[in-house]
Amino acid sequence: KRTAHCLEGATFAAAALRALGFPPLLLDLEADNDTDHVIAVFKVREHWGAIAKSNFTGCRYREPVYRTLRELALSYFHIYFNLRGERTLRRYSRPVNLTQFDDYEWMTSKENIWVVPNHLCDIPHRPLLGPAQIKALTRVDARTIQGEITGHRRDRSKPAPRIFRKR
Repeated sequence: KRTAHCLEGATFAAAALRALGFPPLLLDLEADNDTDHVIAVFKVREHWGAIAKSNFTGCRYREPVYRTLRELALSYFHIYFNLRGERTLRRYSRPVNLTQFDDYEWMTSKENIWVVPNHLCDIPHRPLLGPAQIKALTRVDARTIQGEITGHRRDRSKPAPRIFRKR
C-alpha cells in the first residue's frame, strides 16, 4: 500500500535504532480532540531526539538537542493541531523500551502487534499544560494549517505524485 501510520513508522525507526546500538524506545504524545502521535526517541550525549512519521510536515524528526523528554514533547506543541485549527497536544508518556515485547517478535512479525499500542494507551501520561494555559490557547491560522498539510490527503492544492495516482 506504500502507507504507514505514525505507530508503524516509529516501530520501524525503533528497530533501526536498535540495530545501530540504541535502545528501541517509543514515546506517546497524547492529544484531546485529535489522534495521538507515537515517536521513536533516542539519546545522544545526554540530549533527546526523535524519529517520527506523520502526514503533517512538522511532526517528524527532531535533532538530539532536547535536555528532557518534556522539552522534546513540547517541541511538537506549536504544530500539533487538528483540522479545525485547535491546538490539541496535552500529555506525553515515559519512553517504553520495546525489548519487553521481544517475545511477541515485534521487529519481524507479519501480524499486528496490538500489545504495543495497547500498552502505550494504558501507561500514565504527564501533562504538558495546566488548565489556565489550555483555556488561553489560540487557534492555528489558515496559512500554518495549509503549510503543515502539504502533501497530506486533505491537501488538494497539488495533484498527487505520479506514483500514487490510480492507473
